[in-house]
Amino acid sequence: MDLRTVVGLNVQRIRRGQGLSQEELSFRSGFTRAYLSGLEAGRRNPTLLSLAKIAEALSITIEELLRVPQSTPAAGPKRRRGSG
Repeated sequence: MDLRTVVGLNVQRIRRGQGLSQEELSFRSGFTRAYLSGLEAGRRNPTLLSLAKIAEALSITIEELLRVPQSTPAAGPKRRRGSG
């Protein structure tokens, strides 16, 4: 699994686990909601300083953002399907 995907999924899982919206994490971290959305989707390649700011905003360690999940979902992230 690509490290950007690992970081993005971890940010999303931890943020949701804490009951935070991307907007709230944006206020806490100083990053835009658009940046956080791209990060969670694995489209961004964050710097170490960015990871440190996000980890601090989530009250976790950087290591938690880099940890590869023990098992990965077979279907991947859920996506909405269009009708038709």
